[in-house]
Amino acid sequence: MKVTETALKGVFLIEPQVFGDSRGWFMETWSDKKLREVGLKFDFVQDNQSYSAQKGTLRGLHYQLNPFAQAKLVRCTRGVLLDVAVDIRKDSPQFAKWTSVLLSAENKKQLMIPRGFAHGFITLSDDVEIQYKTDNYYAPECDGNIRWDDPEIGIDWQISPTILSEKDKNAPSLKERVDREELNFLFEADTFKSFVKEGA
Repeated sequence: MKVTETALKGVFLIEPQVFGDSRGWFMETWSDKKLREVGLKFDFVQDNQSYSAQKGTLRGLHYQLNPFAQAKLVRCTRGVLLDVAVDIRKDSPQFAKWTSVLLSAENKKQLMIPRGFAHGFITLSDDVEIQYKTDNYYAPECDGNIRWDDPEIGIDWQISPTILSEKDKNAPSLKERVDREELNFLFEADTFKSFVKEGA
């Protein structure tokens, strides 16, 4: 299992080792032991799955506030999608910065997104399934979102979305959330509540 930090500090690309033969293939999609070996520990409590029928479906940008903030480990098990993470911790040196990774059933890559980051994705094919682990339970009272096309963030989604929920269409900007003091995430240098460095 290969673990690489992306250009956005705290967001990790995880590439499982795939073993194939004439029957097909096998891989470990998650290993607490192997992540501990590279200095990371996660405590996931919930698995989620969603299906999008049409190419151009955009979901995001979503997050949960403290005390129910969530880290996510995201993978695509059918089709192709572009997965995006945005740092929305007000005092972070990378505030409003984003990163994206192409996830597909074929490449089997996964994206680890820590607490204090917004998450979204757009489907680049029809018939897309996304599955993700979270380290906190869903709490509707802490649910929040930010405009997918917020110019302050400036995400390159690769294609224009054709399907969005009304909630996502009408989401406020990041500046509006900050001005209304609706974000309660804090930056801690080299430490994230979603994982702990072993031996730190």
